Amino acid sequence: MEFGYWAIRGAGEPIRLLLRYSEAEWTDNALSDYQKWFGELKYTLGLDFPNLPYLIDGDVKITQTLAIMRYLGRKLNLSPDEKDLTRADMLEQNIMDLRQGLGKIAYGDFETLKGDYIGKLEVRLGEVATFIGAGPYALGEKITYVDFLTYAFLDHIKAFSPDHFKDGNLVDYMARIQALPVLKKWLESAECT
Repeated sequence: MEFGYWAIRGAGEPIRLLLRYSEAEWTDNALSDYQKWFGELKYTLGLDFPNLPYLIDGDVKITQTLAIMRYLGRKLNLSPDEKDLTRADMLEQNIMDLRQGLGKIAYGDFETLKGDYIGKLEVRLGEVATFIGAGPYALGEKITYVDFLTYAFLDHIKAFSPDHFKDGNLVDYMARIQALPVLKKWLESAECT
């Protein structure tokens, strides 16, 4: 498999974490040259909706974070059980909303927007904490693709507002994901940025 995204964490990080955890064979086309993407690759890979991130797995060519996550969940046996599909949908969309809000601040009027976002974080993160409960994973006992999405984007929010991550079950949840042996090894490696 070939995964392509900018050489930053961003929207590609949950996919990279999932791929690392699964120990599937894949290459990371971590792009740092905008001209290479926009001038050479974007319209030559045969993608239906040329964009980053992308995943090419043989004849399967996918773009969009959630589409890739769901595909890999099915392929790598990391999909929620049938009884948990609706809960997975709700959590993934809630996490994406939180991430989009953070993106608006990062790429918009930072000083004007950050106060409102931070002001709503306690309630929004409290909802996620209640949803996850004691876990150990986002949907209970089984780890799924939703865990990598949730962890990666909570980590983005934590970098922005560490005061919201001093204690509680979200801190415990994130620690459990970080302690997964393959991810622990990656997170402690010199390659992890």
